[in-house]
Amino acid sequence: MDPTLINGIPAHPLLVHVVVVLLPLSALCLVACAAWPPVMRRFGLALPVLALVSLVFVPLTTSAGEWLQERVPESSLVEKHAEMGDELLPWAIGLLVVAVLVWFAYRRSSSSELPATAPGTARTGRPATVVWAIAVVLSVVVAVGAVVQVYRIGDSGAKSVWRGSFTTSGN
Repeated sequence: MDPTLINGIPAHPLLVHVVVVLLPLSALCLVACAAWPPVMRRFGLALPVLALVSLVFVPLTTSAGEWLQERVPESSLVEKHAEMGDELLPWAIGLLVVAVLVWFAYRRSSSSELPATAPGTARTGRPATVVWAIAVVLSVVVAVGAVVQVYRIGDSGAKSVWRGSFTTSGN
């Protein structure tokens, strides 16, 4: 089923809010879990589940946006927004993949092998530190990429809706 309307309102602007909240939240949680294993210990399976839910809402929102795009006047701003929206899915997939890898690495490691706070302060051997350092770097890269893309898409969407449609002076 393709969501197009929710209570008579186009679904896209409503679904956008889910993505705008969940994807950056997933990114923040991913970096926190990768950088601080005690945080990962508390999150457990919730980290990849949160990333999965975020991922599911990206194509739903994009699909609803494509439906809406066919029903609004054509403009270069709307076209740019739609093109940018299509670029979010790879970042959401990357976020899920890295979240699963961080979760899996945590599960495979015994708690005695995990760094105490961060990779640079590990009490254990070099292999665990290297693995967690790589996890932190990958997490930061995919998290920053996803959040920046969410911002860029949101900015272009706001411009496509609001640019030229209001006055700065009152009544």
